[in-house]
Amino acid sequence: MSDRLLVLVRHGQSEWNLKNLFTGWKDVDLTEKGVEEARAAGKKLKAQGLSFDVAFTSVLKRAQRTLDLLLVEMGQSGIPIHRDQALNERDYGDLVGMNKDDARKKWGDEQVLIWRRSYDVQPPGGESLKDTVARTLPYFIQEILPAVLAGKRTIVSAHGNSLRALVMVLEKLSPEGILKRELATGVPIVYRLNADSTVASKLDLAA
Repeated sequence: MSDRLLVLVRHGQSEWNLKNLFTGWKDVDLTEKGVEEARAAGKKLKAQGLSFDVAFTSVLKRAQRTLDLLLVEMGQSGIPIHRDQALNERDYGDLVGMNKDDARKKWGDEQVLIWRRSYDVQPPGGESLKDTVARTLPYFIQEILPAVLAGKRTIVSAHGNSLRALVMVLEKLSPEGILKRELATGVPIVYRLNADSTVASKLDLAA
């Protein structure tokens, strides 16, 4: 019986998370806290006795560096890593680089909340969560899921919204349900799947 192991981890705290800025596709690095979160994630996974055969990440360095630091902690730096922009964070368009408080002053609390927390409303020049799901899901179905179902122990290091797309499918959440789902930085979620790709078990490795 194969393990059918899938671990999702949101990158550690980034420099723009710390500054409360809309980040999107802007390629910012981890903070010191983010580095520690990534290392802690590796330690938690190792403590669970887990190991991986393959990894997937976005083309953004905060997700890639989280993955690299995590794998070093596990002594697994040599595994194949696939990088694809399908796993990039949601593109916030004109909001990228703007402080969230400044955005509220410019457009109003309600409008910014709609952009951040509605499923299908796009910020100016950017993607809605629905758009992000439409970009991320085909890659999951075509590339990641077949690896898991073939018995390859798989880890995905990505972003709050691209991972939400995967969680939405795995946990059968509605658009309303996924909006309420928060993914903490640097906290691995360990899934084991059945042969039909449904979830057999889930373990959240929050501290």
